[in-house]
Amino acid sequence: LRYEHVDVSFEGCAVLHDISITLGRGEILAVVGESGCGKSTLLRAAAKLLGAGGLITRGHIWFEDKDLPTLSERALRPIRGASIGMIFQDASASLAPVRTVGEQVFEAVAAHERTTEREVRKRAFDLFRTLNFETPERLWESYPFELSGGMCQRVGIVMAMLLRPQVLLADEPTSALDASVEVEVMRELLALRAQFGTAIMLVTHDMDVAAENAERLIVMRRGKIALDGAPEEIFTHA
Repeated sequence: LRYEHVDVSFEGCAVLHDISITLGRGEILAVVGESGCGKSTLLRAAAKLLGAGGLITRGHIWFEDKDLPTLSERALRPIRGASIGMIFQDASASLAPVRTVGEQVFEAVAAHERTTEREVRKRAFDLFRTLNFETPERLWESYPFELSGGMCQRVGIVMAMLLRPQVLLADEPTSALDASVEVEVMRELLALRAQFGTAIMLVTHDMDVAAENAERLIVMRRGKIALDGAPEEIFTHA
């Protein structure tokens, strides 16, 4: 995934300025910075999920020789989710409240793979158990409004990981989780990278998570990249 001189605006107000980043195969890149500096916008731009009023006004975001901002929704459909996955900061807001977790997990996978509900259910249950769900059957039949924020977050993580994307955009994936589950989530993300070569761009406020898991660290400030380098170098000189 490669950003080239990307600017992003909302309602004519610039929020990202001249962003150039290259994310290599299997690389874990952590993005840190104060609230409102553009970290989430950076990820959403690659998935073309900026929402109403959001617009990439300059530059390119390349993935497999495709310039993502220029693609139509139809052309993006097979890429978004299957090749470029996203874990949202507030997973509960991205889940439909009137459909069960199982229905939504199966639909997300079946949109990109020829599979059966039984197979998806088995794969999902294995991941749920890894993330400390002792009764995945009950979770599968639950509606999102019946779950806590932390439980919805784990559902969002499982949905993204089941498709084994080449690039995973993770927007504070562990912010709603307790410490023990956070460790399991990071372990699973590292396993995904090890098994499939998945590259991960990880937005986090947790400097320990960044230092322990990322090969590169970007510090953002006011919509710009202020620092870019190995975590040990940045922490040493910051």
